[in-house]
Amino acid sequence: MTETNITALFAGKFLALNYRDLPAAAIDMARQVVLDGLGVMVAGAREPLGVGRLSIEYVQASGGAEQSSVVQAGFKTSMQNAAYANGTMAHALDWDNTWYPLNHPTSPTLPAILAVAEHFQLPGDRIIEAVVTAFEVQGRLRLAATGLKTGAGFHKPGTTGIFGAVAGVARLLSLDLDQTLMALGLAGSRAGSMSINTGTMTKSSHSGHAARMGVECAILARMGWTASADVFGPKGFFDTFLHGDGEPEKLIEGFAAPLRMVEPGVGFKKYPSNYFTHRPIDAALALRQDPAFDVARIDRVEVEFAPFDYVNRPAPSTGLDGKFSVQYATLAALLDGEITVASFTNERRFAPDVQALLPRVKLIIDPSIPADFDTTHAIVKVWLDDGKMISRKVDRLSGWVGIPLTREQRTSKVMACVRETVSDGDAQRLIGLVERLEELDDVRQIMDIVRG
Repeated sequence: MTETNITALFAGKFLALNYRDLPAAAIDMARQVVLDGLGVMVAGAREPLGVGRLSIEYVQASGGAEQSSVVQAGFKTSMQNAAYANGTMAHALDWDNTWYPLNHPTSPTLPAILAVAEHFQLPGDRIIEAVVTAFEVQGRLRLAATGLKTGAGFHKPGTTGIFGAVAGVARLLSLDLDQTLMALGLAGSRAGSMSINTGTMTKSSHSGHAARMGVECAILARMGWTASADVFGPKGFFDTFLHGDGEPEKLIEGFAAPLRMVEPGVGFKKYPSNYFTHRPIDAALALRQDPAFDVARIDRVEVEFAPFDYVNRPAPSTGLDGKFSVQYATLAALLDGEITVASFTNERRFAPDVQALLPRVKLIIDPSIPADFDTTHAIVKVWLDDGKMISRKVDRLSGWVGIPLTREQRTSKVMACVRETVSDGDAQRLIGLVERLEELDDVRQIMDIVRG
């Protein structure tokens, strides 16, 4: 049945990935990805506007066989429902990791992988293998999808993320090449998600939908469902979504040499907001260390930044919308000296001090600043009430690819994510289990902790 086409060549390469052949750096990164992903899922269940609560209530009302855990819900549901709820919660706070080219590689994929692994009681080394596969597939698609612009048109978890989820589940279920091609073809008709929904609850559901479809497409393909065998060929994904603006050959050129989760690596977020706000946040926090700084004396603020219209939101309508506002995130950092989940509640967004100063925070678009996330920079300038101006520039972003967080920083983030609902003892046990994931017979003891 299978012909030699770009999709078959691509699938053949990612199906050949095997835990036994993975470099130690990839195995370690996969563990880090799983731990960070679980942390942000637990935190996402408490998203202030109710993304987690509504997701849990939705899948509980939908019913479903008790196959896989819903994080922080205290119950199990079908693999598909669990993947949806957990994927949505993983992206609810915009605290899930990313990489280059920009994509959210974990929230659309890890929930699908965990749901399937829990139901079929698969060992930890298979989970690592699936995570590495899912990341490599998404990385290759992002390289090839040159027309998929950041912040415009289609949102990446629902377009490239869904294929990563399918690939990861295909590895877990040991699908053969023909079955995998059917699953990918089916995913092509499930792909979507519009960036216009950024700043609303719907954005988070893009990852949940991708995770759910990753499970569904792989399961249906294993049952014999048919679809196009060349979703990445002519009239397929690149032509349909990107009007031909892609380079499909990049799906296979240099595949896994090295694995993209090793080089360039994975970015882990320090703050629960859109990544484009992080350099201005870092600059604002650095400004607070200036001896001349006095929060009570702020007169006005300017942020000099590249032309990223995606995060130019001078008056976000909600705290959630504030995650995508350079103006608001910068001001919150200046006022509070930190950025936390509470920074993006409606209460903080509409507090009197924010309301008074936000109109005096101006975003200055400078076309000379590189618009590439990897090489861009931000300058934050603060004028005090005596006319004095202080400023800071940030280009290198800790946590971004090539500038990794330390283990202490990463585990501190996880502890911060889970401390309201998971005991310190269970949190430490969770960290210990994930850090030796490849030794586990199955994932159930991890899911028992995060299920709540």
